[in-house]
Amino acid sequence: MTWDGDGAEHGAPPRQRRRRDRGRAHDRDDADRHLDGGPWGSRRGGGSRRSPVATALVIAFAQVAGTHWVAQHGQSSRHPLDPLGYALLLLGPLLLVLRRRLPVAVCAGTAAVGAAYLIVGFPYGPVFLSVVVGFVGAVLTGHRRAAWVSYGVLYAVFLGVTIARDGFVWPSELALLAWLLLVVLVAEVIRTRTEHREQWRQARAEREQRIADEQRIAIARELHDVLAHSISLINVQAGVALELLDGDPEQARTALTTIKRTSKDALGEVRQVLGTLRAPGSAAPRTPAPGLERLDELVRQAAAAGLAVRLRTEGEPAALPQGVGLAAFRIVQEALTNIIRHSSARSADVVVAYAKGGLRVRVADPGPLSASGGPRAGGSGSGLAGMRERVAALGGSLAAGPQGEGFEVRAELPLRAPNTSDEPHPPRENR
Repeated sequence: MTWDGDGAEHGAPPRQRRRRDRGRAHDRDDADRHLDGGPWGSRRGGGSRRSPVATALVIAFAQVAGTHWVAQHGQSSRHPLDPLGYALLLLGPLLLVLRRRLPVAVCAGTAAVGAAYLIVGFPYGPVFLSVVVGFVGAVLTGHRRAAWVSYGVLYAVFLGVTIARDGFVWPSELALLAWLLLVVLVAEVIRTRTEHREQWRQARAEREQRIADEQRIAIARELHDVLAHSISLINVQAGVALELLDGDPEQARTALTTIKRTSKDALGEVRQVLGTLRAPGSAAPRTPAPGLERLDELVRQAAAAGLAVRLRTEGEPAALPQGVGLAAFRIVQEALTNIIRHSSARSADVVVAYAKGGLRVRVADPGPLSASGGPRAGGSGSGLAGMRERVAALGGSLAAGPQGEGFEVRAELPLRAPNTSDEPHPPRENR
């Protein structure tokens, strides 16, 4: 990997080059804000920034009026201002109109105009404002080498012209050199602050994108768990109702009642999950997220589908963070759903064990696999994948696999969810 004079690397990975190019494009916007209205831009009202034409006009007026006033009040030994002198005073600001599209060309052009002005020997004054603006614009857009070369050439021309006409005068030359170095320092400080702000913006954008992705995955996982469980129960009860509709209408009615209750509960949970997408300021969810206190509901729903669940609690129950309780509930819910869909077993064991610093959940059935149930993962395998994602997000572990002819799911969850707060801090501004 090599580096050019502008601080850009050759041979960098494509992803890094794309990020660098985006940063440079943003730097050009920041450069415009610095040159047109200070470090934070000149955005007002509708958010539009000042036109480069307006900035060029202001600089042109300052150069022409200032130099004309200086020429009228001294420097009689200099070449008097003539049409060529005024044309050079206006040409520099005119080039600034293109500084956003062609920062290097504008920097070199304004330096060339300033050099021509010095060679002819016109009066000094605020004639280098356009040179300063062009230099700063090139530095802020990442073209440091071009800016420094243009600035150095202009200073060399000034030094040669001055020595040829007046000899070398240490105090004035050192003062000019100090002024030039001050301009360079200011440009570099602004560039550094611009880069820091851009890095912070990128870090914040990446964090917001990561949070959005995690929320999207969490919503998809919740919807899968709710719908897969409820639709499996509804499917079982619908089959029962169809079988008994003619021979045992009362039992068919019970199955239909179960379908109605299960579908109502599922709709309520779906609304609660989708409530996370509500617009800011709307009401919060009316019911809390499900936890271990609702395991009895899963037992009753499984019983209605023909699966007898033996629920056992070990250890001293302790208060659980909402994320841990929800994860344990969904793991049990998904495991029972898989048993109903894919196993011939009519019984299952659910064990919730409270241990020091952790919660262990075990769901097992004796099997065997149903002839029409298919693979244990079922469908696309989102159920087991969702369990692993939930457990991993909390810093726990999950194991799922065959146990004899049956199947077993074991999960270990910490009693405290990990702290994932990594909000990037904005760069400190000196105001």
